[in-house]
Amino acid sequence: MYLDMWFYPNLTLEALNAGRAGTMVEHIGIEFTAIGERSLEATMPVDHRTKQPAGLLHGGASVALAETMGSIGAFLCVDPAKYSVVGLEINANHLRSVTGGYVRGVAKPLHIGSRTHVWEITIFSDNGALVCVSRITMAILEKNTDKTLTQSPATQP
Repeated sequence: MYLDMWFYPNLTLEALNAGRAGTMVEHIGIEFTAIGERSLEATMPVDHRTKQPAGLLHGGASVALAETMGSIGAFLCVDPAKYSVVGLEINANHLRSVTGGYVRGVAKPLHIGSRTHVWEITIFSDNGALVCVSRITMAILEKNTDKTLTQSPATQP
């Protein structure tokens, strides 16, 4: 049973992961693994695609995981026929290094408003150690539903 926050209450992991095809999300190996009542979970490998030259998980890869999870979370809470979601701000605190295996992200909303969402994403190593804490603010933009063409002010009589 899902809370009212999900616009797609019957969404499957297969459908969610199918949207990765041909994107950076697929390229770096992010895979959604759970849809909870108030959370999303995903994993990402720590390998040649996500490591920095020193052999550690790249901080940018952690941020890519966090932004993916927060963006998808916000998207799943709105009617896509009426709204678009775009990131306004993201921050991340990198707390521990990881050299291999997988990391697991857990995204939870801190605020679901009509114009903004704030999501917290915590990232853990294979052994459960906290690796990164991130927060993303998403703008919820109303789509222009007016299909008629209008003149620009410069072309009006």
